Amino acid sequence: MPADTSPAEQPLSFTDRKEWAARANQAARSVTRIFGRRLLFLPGTHIGAVSIPTKTARSVFGPWHYWWQAHYVDCLVDAGRRELSTQTKFDGDSRPSAGRLASRLVTTIRLRNLFRFENHFYDDMAWLALSTLRLEKLAEETRNPGRRRNAYVRRKLTLQFDSASTDDLGGGTFWSTTRDFKNTPATAPVALYFARTDHRERAQSLVNWLNSRLLHPQRGVYQDGLRIRNGEAVLEEAIYTYNQGPVLGALLELGGEENLERAAHLVEAVSRELTVPGTHVIHGDGTGDGGLFAGILVRYLALSATDERLPPAARETARALVHATAEAFWLSRREAPELMPGKSGTPLVFSPNPLRPASETYPVGAAVELSTQLQAWMTLEAAATL
Repeated sequence: MPADTSPAEQPLSFTDRKEWAARANQAARSVTRIFGRRLLFLPGTHIGAVSIPTKTARSVFGPWHYWWQAHYVDCLVDAGRRELSTQTKFDGDSRPSAGRLASRLVTTIRLRNLFRFENHFYDDMAWLALSTLRLEKLAEETRNPGRRRNAYVRRKLTLQFDSASTDDLGGGTFWSTTRDFKNTPATAPVALYFARTDHRERAQSLVNWLNSRLLHPQRGVYQDGLRIRNGEAVLEEAIYTYNQGPVLGALLELGGEENLERAAHLVEAVSRELTVPGTHVIHGDGTGDGGLFAGILVRYLALSATDERLPPAARETARALVHATAEAFWLSRREAPELMPGKSGTPLVFSPNPLRPASETYPVGAAVELSTQLQAWMTLEAAATL
């Protein structure tokens, strides 16, 4: 079928793992070639442009979205793990490996952030800490000396998480250094980070706080957070797809009967509450920061699909959600030769909404945002693990 045909016109079909890997490679090449660039033309640097096409001055002095770059690192680690298993570079032998690009990106994030990793938002820092932790493990397996720098990143950021996870409002992690809002976006990835770095008691305490204060009792999904307003705690009731992902990851990482039971319930709640009606496709949340949301959730659903401690029904539901969402993103793509004129290879552009064709959401001439392309890439990477 044509690359820009609406997925609503075609039945969703499940694809074998080898084909998913090939699709993920195509997404990886598209993002790294179109968005990836040096910082101020400095050799050895690599960072993702916020959107393309872009004006040079805006790319240097405008917003650069720290947490988008953190997820860019995560996507490169995904590609790096596939390179490790196949002994084949995702973009050919003449280009840097995914792991090398990820390492350059971490270095460049620090340069772009004025020679520090600390940030005003604790959730931003948590995403970077999680991605560099994965990069460190990849480096260890490939015997890459960059792992020492990644450990330095984590040491610096762990101090920030210790400071932000207080007894105010009964527990949880502050969202920003303003310290007037404790929410799922910060608490969940920090809990996952603590769990993955053997601070299990701290992680479980944060998960317990989420369960007691922000879990919606009827819907079974996690609400946004508690804001301190005039000395009182005010519940922000919004429910976002991506928030469910790191909660799910923390529950699986911690394990134990209660956490695993909660994880299984959360998978079913996601299927019921956060999909497009009549499908297993996780709904999109537009562009900007929302352009990452569905992909983040799918990343952790893929972990659920392969976790044999979960009941078979929960694993199958998670697998169906990953495959259906990935298939929808793939079917709604369009080829975009105009973004690489005169160069070999045809890049792909993915829609921010998996059930709307990219020819509608990103027609020729429209600015394409990095967040939305990372979302599709990480979804395809998730499918390639199943």
